[in-house]
Amino acid sequence: MRELPANEFEGAVASDKLTIVDFWAEWCPPCKMLVPVLEELSAETTDATIYKFDVQNEANRPLTQKYEIKNIPAVLFFKNGVEIHRELGFKPKETWLELIENLK
Repeated sequence: MRELPANEFEGAVASDKLTIVDFWAEWCPPCKMLVPVLEELSAETTDATIYKFDVQNEANRPLTQKYEIKNIPAVLFFKNGVEIHRELGFKPKETWLELIENLK
């Protein structure tokens, strides 16, 4: 899982493969809990590409506003450039695996 720069965001989510973007911040305890879970999933699954997107980065603010991110962690699921699902807060690995399986 890597940090997704704002200038690559639209291209990354335009994929026909499931793309997952974790809107997060360093100061957020649930975000810090979620990162290792998503990193593990990223290494294990070929059904989705998973990115982190730092809401504190000034360059990322327009996209944070576009997707109306009010609470974090906010995990958005995309296919072909369209948001198809959204989850808020920390969830266990099993929940994310089930979501990937259902949305891929």
